[in-house]
Amino acid sequence: MSEAVPSYLRRGRWVSRTWLALGFAFLYLPIVMLVVYAFNASPLPSVWGGFTLSWFAKLADDTEILQGLWLSLRIAFFTACAAVVLGTLAALALVRFKRFGGRTLMVGMINAPLVMPEVIVGLSLLLMLVSLQRWLGFPERGMVTIWLGHLLVGLAYATVVIQARLQTLNPQLEEAALNLGARPAQVFFLVTLPMIAQSLASAFLLTFTLSLDDVVLAAFLSGPGSTTMPLVIFSRARLGVDPSVNAVATVVIAVVALAVVGGSYALARVERRRQQDIANAAHG
Repeated sequence: MSEAVPSYLRRGRWVSRTWLALGFAFLYLPIVMLVVYAFNASPLPSVWGGFTLSWFAKLADDTEILQGLWLSLRIAFFTACAAVVLGTLAALALVRFKRFGGRTLMVGMINAPLVMPEVIVGLSLLLMLVSLQRWLGFPERGMVTIWLGHLLVGLAYATVVIQARLQTLNPQLEEAALNLGARPAQVFFLVTLPMIAQSLASAFLLTFTLSLDDVVLAAFLSGPGSTTMPLVIFSRARLGVDPSVNAVATVVIAVVALAVVGGSYALARVERRRQQDIANAAHG
């Protein structure tokens, strides 16, 4: 016969569940409202005028939004690729080589963008680019300068994610591969890389998302003809919320959500297969 649950435990569970529900509502209710009003027939954001898909059809003719979205996707993709490569190298240096000259300085420089306000980062990069342009004649502000700013911030996040995974690996696996005659490059590509694949994918998705929705750095580093999608949305939102902005935001949310769900499912399958292979090898 089960014992009765004390009343203070029941109250504690109720408070915890209520607090959890309020937290989820605070996080996701604004997104749900944005998606709902993307299908609103009324041009006024606070008045529901019925269901419509006209705002999505209008996007096909909105050249400014489409050009901004294409530019943002390219910058986010190249930022994520570069951040994963450089973050992997930085994480390997910090985890595999515990003692080398300048390690503390390197850790501080990599982690600095994590705690530094983006306004300061954007302003400092702008001053540096203006000085370089005055002395050398380049670079012109545009896609490359935005990419450099996003890479500076994304590199810090990618390094932290990959470093956390590397610290949990068993170094005896790499030592065993070396003892069997594998070269260091073969050990990295055949042993280390498959084991940190999940963290690489996580770092890619994280830096891609950070770059895709950045406004502050892009505002400092963009030039004529290089307006990203968040800047377009921000400039329109200052004049009033346009339902077409809700529509493009809904499309981005759907694409990102599908990418995250698909990537997580693929990584989970790979991890289950790897665990199964390890279990089969352990049992002969």
